Amino acid sequence: MRSRSFTPALVLTLLAAAAGSAPAFAQAQGDPVLGGQTSGQRGNRVVQPYIEVSQVVSAELTPGDDVVTFTQVAAGVDINVQGRNSGAAVSLRYERNIGYGDDSVDTDTISGVARGTLALVPNTLSLEAGALASRSRIDGGGGATPNPLVREDAESRIYSLYAGPSLNTRVGVVDVQGVARVGYNRFEADDALVTQAGDAVDVFDESVTYLGQLRAGVRPGEVLPVGLAVTAGGFQEDIDTLDQRVRDLYVRGDVTVPVSRTLALVAGAGYEDVEISSRDALRDADGNPVVGADGRLVTDTSAPRQIAFDVDGLLWDVGVLWRPSSRTNLQAAVGRRYDSTTYYGTFTYAPSQRSTFAVSAYDGVSGFGGVLNNGLARLGSDFEAIRNPVTGDFGGLVSGTEGQALIGGLGSTRAAAFRGRGVLASYQRNMGRTTAALGAGYDRRTFIAAAGTALAPANGLTDESYYVVAGLSRQIGQSADISTNAYVNWFDAAGTGNDVTALGGSIAYNQSITQRLVGRAAVAVDYFDSEFTAEDFAFATALVGLRYNF
Repeated sequence: MRSRSFTPALVLTLLAAAAGSAPAFAQAQGDPVLGGQTSGQRGNRVVQPYIEVSQVVSAELTPGDDVVTFTQVAAGVDINVQGRNSGAAVSLRYERNIGYGDDSVDTDTISGVARGTLALVPNTLSLEAGALASRSRIDGGGGATPNPLVREDAESRIYSLYAGPSLNTRVGVVDVQGVARVGYNRFEADDALVTQAGDAVDVFDESVTYLGQLRAGVRPGEVLPVGLAVTAGGFQEDIDTLDQRVRDLYVRGDVTVPVSRTLALVAGAGYEDVEISSRDALRDADGNPVVGADGRLVTDTSAPRQIAFDVDGLLWDVGVLWRPSSRTNLQAAVGRRYDSTTYYGTFTYAPSQRSTFAVSAYDGVSGFGGVLNNGLARLGSDFEAIRNPVTGDFGGLVSGTEGQALIGGLGSTRAAAFRGRGVLASYQRNMGRTTAALGAGYDRRTFIAAAGTALAPANGLTDESYYVVAGLSRQIGQSADISTNAYVNWFDAAGTGNDVTALGGSIAYNQSITQRLVGRAAVAVDYFDSEFTAEDFAFATALVGLRYNF
C-alpha cells in the first residue's frame, strides 16, 4: 500500500455512526435470501518504508504577512498484506519540522491509521484490531476543524484503538454470528485549553468502550418460509469527564419475509435499556466547579451518580432489503428507539469496477470516543491511505477495494454524551490514468447531561457540522503523477455562537528520478474563519523535496 497525496486537510475521524444503532440491518446484511455473497480478500503483499526530506515555506495572507520557512524530515511505512482469510493495512508516519530563527518552533508528529483481521479459525473465528493517530485544531464551542499546517499553540491530537474477536459459524441450519471488542480513545488539546485558563472547558478527554453482540438465525426456506433471528447485545462507554457512562443493552427478534428473488421485507421488535449517567464536578467553597491545570473539570468521585437519560421498553423497526445484483444493495428502516422515531440505512451502487457510490444514514447514542471506535471498526482491512501533500497528515480519506471511503469530519468534541444522527455519501470513479473522488456529510449531535452537574448547560444543545471534499489525480506517463483537491467544512456550535468555516485546496506533483528516488512539489491555500477569534486566517504553503522508497 502506498500513501497517496490527493487529500483535503480534513481533520481525522471516522464514520460518524454511533454504537448500537441499526442492529437489525447490521444483522440482515449477511442474509443470503437476496443473493448475497461473501467476498474473499485478494492475495497481495506490499511493504513500503520510506524517508522524505522537504523544504517548506508558509506565508500568512491574513491577518498578517509573516513568512515561515522550515525543513521537514519524515519517515514512514505503508503496508498492505492480504490473504484468503486474513489481512492488514497500515499507514504510519513520523514527521519533524525544523524551524529557523530564535522564534521558530520545532514540532514532532505521529499520524497513521491501521486495520487488520487475523483468522484464528479459518472462516469461523477472527481477531480484529484497529488504531489511528492524527491532529487537528480546536477552537471555542467544542468544535475541531481542519488546519493543514497546525501550529503548536493550536494543535490537538487524536488517538483511538480497539481490538476483539468476531465469530461467524453455522450450527446445523442456524447461522451464529458474534462480535466483542474493547476500545480506548483520547483527545489531547492542552495548549488550546490553556488559552481559556480559569474557565471550565467542555472538551472530550478520554474514554474506554465495550461492545458485544451475539446473533442466531435461520434463513428463509430452511425451517419456515421466512427467516428468523434472535439477537442480544450491548454497548458501554466510560467517559473520563465527570465519570460519565453511556450504557445501551438490548435483545430483539427479527423476521425476514422474501417478496421476490431480489426484495425482502424485514421487521424486528425487542426490549432496550438505555442509560446515561455521570457524577458532578468537585466544588470549591463558593460552590463553583473546580477546574484542573489542564482546563478540564475535576470529578468529585465521592458524589452520587446522577441520571441524565433513562429509557427502557419496546424497540421496533420495519424496513426493506433490496439487492437486485451483486453491485447494488439497499437497506433502509424506520422505527422507534431511544423513546423516539429513528431512521437509518445504507445504499451502495457499483455499476462497474471503475466506479462506486455509497450513502449511509445513522442514529445512535455514545460519546465522542464511541464514534471513533465504531467508525474505525467499520473500516475495511484492505485500503490505501490518502495524505495531505504538504503536511503528510492523514486527512480522513482512504481508497479501498470497494471504492473510495469517506470517513468523515471530526465535528463536535464536547465532553458530554450525545445522540448522533446524520448522513454521509461518497463517490469514486477511475478513468484510465485518472481517479476522481467526491465526498460529503452532515452530522448532528444533541447532547445529554444530568441536571445539577457542571455539564448541565450542554444538555439539549445541538452541534451541527457539514463537510464536502473533492479530489482528482492523474498518472502522467510511467514516472509522474499530479493530484489536486478542494474541501470545505462548516461547524455550527449551539449555545456559543462560535461557528467555524474552513476551506482550501492543493495541487501536488511527483516525478520519479530513479527507481526509488522521487521528487516532490506541492502548493496549498487554506482559509480558516472562527467566531472564537476576532480575525480570519489564510495561509499559502509551498513544498519541494525528495522521497526515497526502500
